[in-house]
Amino acid sequence: MNFLLTWIHCGLAALLYFHNAKVLQAAPAQEDAAKQPEEVIPFMTVFERSACRPIETMVDVYQEYPDEVEYLFKPSCVLLMKCGGFCNDEALECEPTEVHNISMEIMKLRHLQSQHIQRMSFQQHSKCQCRQKKPLRIKQEKMQNYLPIFHCYLPAGEQPVMMPSDGSSGNTQK
Repeated sequence: MNFLLTWIHCGLAALLYFHNAKVLQAAPAQEDAAKQPEEVIPFMTVFERSACRPIETMVDVYQEYPDEVEYLFKPSCVLLMKCGGFCNDEALECEPTEVHNISMEIMKLRHLQSQHIQRMSFQQHSKCQCRQKKPLRIKQEKMQNYLPIFHCYLPAGEQPVMMPSDGSSGNTQK
C-alpha cells in the first residue's frame, strides 16, 4: 500500500513540475524595447548616504529597558534616530554629539495579570560625528580570572616566556 502511495505522490509531483515548467516557458519574454535601463547611483550620492549621521533604526524596547523583563511590550521594537554610518578611518567610530529624549506610548503586558499603555522615554541622537575609538581595556584583576582559560601546555622541558608588564616584546637579544 505504501509503495502505491509513494508512486502516486511522485507522479503528482512530476506532473506539477512539468506543468509549471510549461507555463513558465509559455510566458512571453520582455522585449528589448520594454527593458528599463539599470539605475546607477552616482558616487557622491552613495558617499553622502553612507556618511556618519542620525539614521532611523529599529531598537528593541528591552535594549532600552533591560530591567523590565517581567513585561511584554507592544510594539516590542520602536523606530529611533541613532548614529550610524561610515567613518573614513577604521580608528574612528560614529558617535552621538547631541541627544534628546522622546516619549512614546507603549503597551506593557504582564502575563495573565494586567495590561496598560504607558508613556516611555527613549533617547534619540540629533547630531553625530566621527570620533576616535575608545581603546578596549580589561582591568588586570579581571584578566586574572580568565588566565586559567588561556592556559597553554608546553612540551616537556620548555619554560614559559613571560611578557614584561610594560607591553614591550621582552626580546632583548641583538
